[in-house]
Amino acid sequence: MKQTIKYILTLAASAMVLASCNLDKYPINQIVYEEGEPAILTSSDLSSFELGIMAVFRSRIQSTYFYVDDLMCDGFNAAKSYGNNFGPVHRTDEDYNASNEDIETAWAGYYTAIKNYNIAISSANAIPNRELRESAAAAHFKGEAFLFRAYSYLYLASHFGKAYDSSSAASDLSVPLVTVWSNNVKVERATNKEVYAQIGKDLDSAAVFLADIKGAVRNERPTIDAVNALKARYLLYTGEYKKAADIAAALVDSGTYTLASTNTAFSAEYTDDAGDEPIMQMYASQQEPGNSMGYYTSLFKSDGDLYWTPYYLPSGKLVDAYESNDKRLANWFTKVGPDSYPLQLGGVTVNDDGIRIFTKFLGNPAYESTDYPQGHNAIKPFRIGEMYLIAAEGYAQAGETENARKYLNALQKARGASQTTGEMDNIKAEWFKETVGEGMRGLCLKRWGDGFSVRYAQPAAVANEMVEAGKNNLADRAFDKNKDMYLLTFPIPNYELKITPSLQQNEGYALSVN
Repeated sequence: MKQTIKYILTLAASAMVLASCNLDKYPINQIVYEEGEPAILTSSDLSSFELGIMAVFRSRIQSTYFYVDDLMCDGFNAAKSYGNNFGPVHRTDEDYNASNEDIETAWAGYYTAIKNYNIAISSANAIPNRELRESAAAAHFKGEAFLFRAYSYLYLASHFGKAYDSSSAASDLSVPLVTVWSNNVKVERATNKEVYAQIGKDLDSAAVFLADIKGAVRNERPTIDAVNALKARYLLYTGEYKKAADIAAALVDSGTYTLASTNTAFSAEYTDDAGDEPIMQMYASQQEPGNSMGYYTSLFKSDGDLYWTPYYLPSGKLVDAYESNDKRLANWFTKVGPDSYPLQLGGVTVNDDGIRIFTKFLGNPAYESTDYPQGHNAIKPFRIGEMYLIAAEGYAQAGETENARKYLNALQKARGASQTTGEMDNIKAEWFKETVGEGMRGLCLKRWGDGFSVRYAQPAAVANEMVEAGKNNLADRAFDKNKDMYLLTFPIPNYELKITPSLQQNEGYALSVN
């Protein structure tokens, strides 16, 4: 459902906070919020509210929220018969505009979530029972809501506003900043300085309220380590490189989280959801799996046989970025053919093991009603691998190249890759390889002010006619940083401009709201 900010903020007197759909973990329950009236009266209400915002947060990770950044850039090619799924985003042609549904989904999804977090925070502050209001449970609840709101605004600001630049942040337009749910709110775009300042405040609040929740591998709820992981990301985005690196390095050096360095560990991490990399890993079950990433894998069963039927194939450029002994290549890029399954697209079946499928998010079979995975894994908002990269980039940008090399090499060694020097070119290459599929490619290029060269397809995929040709694939597409960078700042959705005329469109996109 498409929502607008104005719709979000002018709902008729009641707003229902989503609890969940799973009977055993997140019971079907609802808290009805009426502006000016207490919504949390009992500890049971507080628990239901907490489960509600957890469910909302989990539903805003992976799927569309990850696909757009990766499919727009150079890591993937549209497969034959991809059905134009994310086609405008992939091609960034005339169909990629302010009416694009994938961009609308991202905007509406996060503003709807923010509505819930705003209600949660104000409701926790207004609990009539003083003992409950001042309890540890209420403090933790508020900490979670502040963290989730910070995450949501960081996503919106980094995608719909310009890359943060301290010299122009006070004038660069970001996104509307709404921190209190009300029927009477003036909606206009705040500046980067204002929005990022609010994100920083929310992270500080989350740190206070969650200070006593110690980090642990695969913790289902936010911990102080999760707060620090998001703060490291936030500081990297705002150019506070030394601070970002120090926080990320502290998480790495704690020894709490361990990178997968063997095939067995990779399987535990990326298939069984039992690895030691997640700083946070949310609840999942067959009844309540996380958002699917099946566009990359999409298995189809016919007469008892399984076939790969993905909408997108990893580009030749991406596959070639890995050395042959890199464990990520073997574990995240499965060969078509006898060792896995045939590839079947457009009524044609091939068994060429020169073609690889991107299987980082193949899925955990435990969450499926079928006997094969369908791209569902437990949602992992923060992984330790990102912290190695933030530490490396932060130190490199701050001029501490030896520290940069230390963390870059530690990541490379664990993954079975050759160790390099700590210069930015090597760090950038590692971001591409390590975070592929996690919705970070576009943000990295935007942060660095970089374009990309051609995203050529895998030669065997071309030879077997398994990739879309011409306009639908644009395998030779180059992303010119001198004329294409505006595409990495998403357009404000047209429907939002119609409802809220005070909003301004981003540069490069048509101003029409027809």
